[in-house]
Amino acid sequence: MKIPLFQVDAFTRDVFAGNPAAICPLEEWLEPERMQAIATENNLSETAFLVPNDDGYDLRWFTPTTEADLCGHATLASAYVLWNRIGDQSETLLFNTRSGLLTVKKQDDLLVMNFPRLAPATCPNPPSDIVDGLGAGPDEILSYMETEGSGNFLAVFASETQVRNLKPNSQILGRLGGMGVIVTAPGNTADFASRYFAPAYGIDEDPVTGSIHCTLVPYCSEPLKKQQFHAHQVSRRGGELFCELLGDRVTIAGHAVCFMAGTIEV
Repeated sequence: MKIPLFQVDAFTRDVFAGNPAAICPLEEWLEPERMQAIATENNLSETAFLVPNDDGYDLRWFTPTTEADLCGHATLASAYVLWNRIGDQSETLLFNTRSGLLTVKKQDDLLVMNFPRLAPATCPNPPSDIVDGLGAGPDEILSYMETEGSGNFLAVFASETQVRNLKPNSQILGRLGGMGVIVTAPGNTADFASRYFAPAYGIDEDPVTGSIHCTLVPYCSEPLKKQQFHAHQVSRRGGELFCELLGDRVTIAGHAVCFMAGTIEV
């Protein structure tokens, strides 16, 4: 069987930056075990598989170790592939996912995703593995729980420099199980800066993570007294995002560029 494969760098204008995602357009679903094996072989933070439906596409994402409930950069990359490589002429792309209906539209040269708002809540007794794993104590720790034991912690620091200088211990952070760790601080040249660690999902550090902005945007809206944000994810590769809070939804926009097109033979 031959399957088209595109590797797209998301949230960047330039190859070798942003977050690389593998995109596999399918005519019909493969067995989940086969999709997981392909994602493991790709060894990127996400591999996306999409199948046409009556209104748009069904979309699923896999990390190197498991299927994900929500992914931003691979959704952005999927839209880029559909518009620029597959020839879809839709003004707005509709994706049916495990997190409900997600849409992507064009706005000038940006691709704008519409995602759910996932606001964090107070975390009275955060696990000590957060501080031990990050190697530094944040000013505040909050959390967003998708299900019991699954979601993200949000560690808030005072400066972008602190966020950039973190040297996390992935083995310790991996003890948090299904909880990833978002770290953030006011940005030097953007409204806020962030990094994201999810070793339990096979992702020691995700280069640029669209979905964490579903949490960062509602968190930052109150102290900054604004609804629109320019954000930087300050991993080694780095990425740029443009976000807006719209009630119970968050728009997350960015650029994308194709690094590679080829064929999987399985």
